[in-house]
Amino acid sequence: MNTAQLKQEIIEYSKSIGIDKIGFTTADVFSELKERLKRQQELGYQSGFEKGTNEERTEPKRLLPEAQSIISIAMAYPSRMRKDAPKSTKDERRGFFCRASWGVDYHNVLRERLKKLEAFIHEKVEDVITKVMVDTGELSDKAVAERAGVGFVGKNTLLITEEYGSFVYLGELITNIPFIPDTPVEDGCGDCRICVDACPTGAIIEGGQLNAQRCIAFLTQTKDFLPDEFRSKLGNRVYGCDTCQLVCPKNRKVDFHIHPEFEPEDDIAKPKLKPMLSISNREFKETFGHIAGSWRGKKPIQRNAIIGLGHYRDVTAVDDLIAIMNHDPRPVIRGTAAWSLGKIGAEKGFEAIQKAMEKETDEDVLFEMEKGLAFRKIEKNIL
Repeated sequence: MNTAQLKQEIIEYSKSIGIDKIGFTTADVFSELKERLKRQQELGYQSGFEKGTNEERTEPKRLLPEAQSIISIAMAYPSRMRKDAPKSTKDERRGFFCRASWGVDYHNVLRERLKKLEAFIHEKVEDVITKVMVDTGELSDKAVAERAGVGFVGKNTLLITEEYGSFVYLGELITNIPFIPDTPVEDGCGDCRICVDACPTGAIIEGGQLNAQRCIAFLTQTKDFLPDEFRSKLGNRVYGCDTCQLVCPKNRKVDFHIHPEFEPEDDIAKPKLKPMLSISNREFKETFGHIAGSWRGKKPIQRNAIIGLGHYRDVTAVDDLIAIMNHDPRPVIRGTAAWSLGKIGAEKGFEAIQKAMEKETDEDVLFEMEKGLAFRKIEKNIL
């Protein structure tokens, strides 16, 4: 088997099926990553969403014993909505899904491309062994892509490509074919630390390490009460955060609309916040089920929408917030609604909180109600 020729054929085929970048690397252990992961665990920086042990995440042969090479792919996604995209108004406030959740769930799109690539390789080589992974697998997509020369991992911990900046989705295919590896790309950050300084919560640590416990992208996906210190930082984000990408000089003027699947839908990428409060499970699945940001279900999105309305001090949402504070069976939603009512600062909201406290039995919710009422004292002190 001429692996050099096969490699070139795979590269050419990848372009024909809509893969924007492709790179090849060995199936050797990711030793540096293993040490970094160990350090993250020691510092308590991991999110808890990680799959597999440190060994499974850094030793490809644990996932495919016959592994010789890994093929990394990247597909670009847009960084901007069209100019006439809907905007928030005083009567109709909107939230925001991060750019990685625009369009069809990228896991499905990349997996479909990788399956085509896998089928192409199986047609060319008898008895070939392969394993496809996209994001939810054990391997670090970024580490694989960096070693395969697709790009370099910047201080914002994202893979940055020369052509598309960091606005790329990544996936990989492990195989027993011994391809000649590509050369890794040199680090391009230099002394730049714009992303480190711009991170709203200080989640990016020096040296390109992320404290996931402080990262807004992670926090928007949690299901419990959002810690107080992050509520003012959340703004109108309902899922994810793009700050460290948007400030990156490597992303300046980067905006590719190559794949129709990733194009943002107005009312999904920027949903109206008030309707999110009363959306049913079925409606949520029908409306948002096809995007990546729906994977944790509606509860985190609703909680974030409630905080967003408080951020806007949207007095038009007071009645809706009172309704869910009084009737929603979930303590996190009731309590967050009470906090948001206090943040908005309408007297009607304060009165509703006081009345609701007479029948509320959940200690966490009562604590949030006290926080909501505390805003009244703050307002009086200001006046």
